[in-house]
Amino acid sequence: MDILTTFQVSASALKANSIRLNTISSNLANIETTSTPEGGPYKKKSVYFESRPVSFKEQLENNIRDSVQGVEVTQILEDQEPPRKIYNPSHPDAAEDGYVEMPNINVLEETVDMMSATRAYQANVTTIKSAKRMALKALEIGR
Repeated sequence: MDILTTFQVSASALKANSIRLNTISSNLANIETTSTPEGGPYKKKSVYFESRPVSFKEQLENNIRDSVQGVEVTQILEDQEPPRKIYNPSHPDAAEDGYVEMPNINVLEETVDMMSATRAYQANVTTIKSAKRMALKALEIGR
């Protein structure tokens, strides 16, 4: 695998983890949202990744012998779990029985997911920096 392929694979992971971080941020920002334009409380969203091979064209151009894989976001799905019900008859979105439907989002789970996505993002930045340093050192050899 050459250095440009390393950049491509890490860049695909950076893009996927960026989408993951934005989705987690959206979940945390809407943890108290009881009314959405679609109706009902906000629904937690989850990001799903899938490995993707580098395209045939890229393999021909780069003369890659190994099957190099990147990563891409395949889908962002809404949680299908029922919302939490909290008794709060003074809330403007409370039903006649006094219960309010709240998003089914666990702050702890979202925080752990955010930490995991941040670490994955940082690891890929480190990979790109290391590949860049190796390329610069290789150029210095030719001097």
